[in-house]
Amino acid sequence: MSGFNLTGVNMFKHLLVPVDGSDVSKKSLKKVAELAKADKASVTLVYVSDPMPPMVYSDSTMGYGISQKDHKKVCEVFAQDVFKKATVALGAGLKVNTLHVPNSNLAEGILEGAKKSKADVIVMASHKRTGIKSVLLGSETHEVIVHSKLPVLVLG
Repeated sequence: MSGFNLTGVNMFKHLLVPVDGSDVSKKSLKKVAELAKADKASVTLVYVSDPMPPMVYSDSTMGYGISQKDHKKVCEVFAQDVFKKATVALGAGLKVNTLHVPNSNLAEGILEGAKKSKADVIVMASHKRTGIKSVLLGSETHEVIVHSKLPVLVLG
């Protein structure tokens, strides 16, 4: 099976890449950049945030509530920071768009982002968990795979 080569074959034109600022998504961005450059594809980074503010916005017992309007602003600022770091990690020479999707369900938000951006593939990072952890903690990726009408490429 070795020797299989897709050089010169453009598989995808528009990649949707969910990002959350984690180390896993940062590491996978190098692979995304390679894929996008090989296919001369554009990339849309999508960040999904919960539209409803948490009851408290602090780790301490002296937490404070926050209005929905303020929560939206905080999420937007955080999303822009994630996009900036992800764009830098992707490197130069790519057409990169960004999309912030408010949705309390991460998988639904990713699928909504794919539809809005008119992507032709969703590229997600794997956390490389094994055993029961892969079943319990890989649920977002699983949900996207099950409900997506697009191909989903999971990077290891």
